[in-house]
Amino acid sequence: MSLAAIEKNRISVEDYLAGERDGEVRNEYVAGQVYVMTGASRRHGLIVNALAFALTPSVRNRGCQLFTNDMKVYVHHAGDDAFYYPDLVLTCDADDLEDYYLKRPCLIVEVLSEGTERIDRREKLLAYTALPSLREYLLVAQHRRQVELYRRMETDWVHETHTEGSLRLDCLEQDLALDSIYADVDT
Repeated sequence: MSLAAIEKNRISVEDYLAGERDGEVRNEYVAGQVYVMTGASRRHGLIVNALAFALTPSVRNRGCQLFTNDMKVYVHHAGDDAFYYPDLVLTCDADDLEDYYLKRPCLIVEVLSEGTERIDRREKLLAYTALPSLREYLLVAQHRRQVELYRRMETDWVHETHTEGSLRLDCLEQDLALDSIYADVDT
């Protein structure tokens, strides 16, 4: 597709958000282009639910808000706007009050699937880590017991891989056991 054709097919942020409010299908938005979201597998859903269940007590104790699947994250990065639907997103910022998207999450979780892993590891990693509020980005494997954590340290991001035990989520001041993430699936 030529650059002129791409520019002609761009939609505005306002039109995208209006379509998402009224639409039955979820779409992500990147630089004026809309991308249809695919459905999730049983394993994916069980892992997302287990994560939400494990995190909810700490979320409530800290006065934060945790959303699964249907809350967008807004990112303005490299001169472009994007709206993504992470699998889980947490905000602890009392001023992060938009009805349909968050601007200041502190934790984002993506459960990796074959169709989205490349985007989660590259495009979304770059976009999400540009958010000043984000402290942790978690990538959770579906078909093996492995969780990757990108953690903001003063001026840089540190990558950790966990296959056993637990990991520390600074945003919630909580340890998260891998057993609780994978409680409902065989790994």
